[in-house]
Amino acid sequence: MAKKENKSNVPIIQDTWVRWVALTTTILAVCAAISSMKGSSNSTKVQIWTTKEANQWQFYQSKSIKKYLMQLQQDDFKAQNMNESVSPKKTYYDGRLKYYGEKIKQYEEEEKGIMNEAKKLSTEQEDFKKRGGQFSNAVMLLQVAIMLSSIAALLKKNPLWYVGLAFGVVGIIFMINGFTLTFTMLL
Repeated sequence: MAKKENKSNVPIIQDTWVRWVALTTTILAVCAAISSMKGSSNSTKVQIWTTKEANQWQFYQSKSIKKYLMQLQQDDFKAQNMNESVSPKKTYYDGRLKYYGEKIKQYEEEEKGIMNEAKKLSTEQEDFKKRGGQFSNAVMLLQVAIMLSSIAALLKKNPLWYVGLAFGVVGIIFMINGFTLTFTMLL
């Protein structure tokens, strides 16, 4: 370790290796903070999308129940209509049968749209889960890298710092993959 005296005769430690360790540790800490924030964000999105998806399926179920009730009414009016020939009741029954048929068709169309939306939310939710997992792995690896780099600086052991750098590089790869989901082998 090289020492240099300043004008006030106080020793100043000038060790470029320690500076490099400090710089890389700082970069790793920033990457860990970003990964932690993004992991938390994705976790929150998973919870929100889970609720949205559940709401969609409940909406789908309510439409199914309404459709079923319309079908019951339609069946009842069909049975009553069989006993009528020409009368105001038959005209009324025919009108009701047409109405129920239209409502049943409407509910079937709405069910399809609701189902598609629920499936879309499920797919988005899976994407958030994958991203969150990548960021969680990044945080873990970056924390190990920070710890190894700190110990290396305290003990003045270069090999320990190199191992910390290796963990840091892998952690940064996981962090980048959290943003891009490029490497499916890491999923």
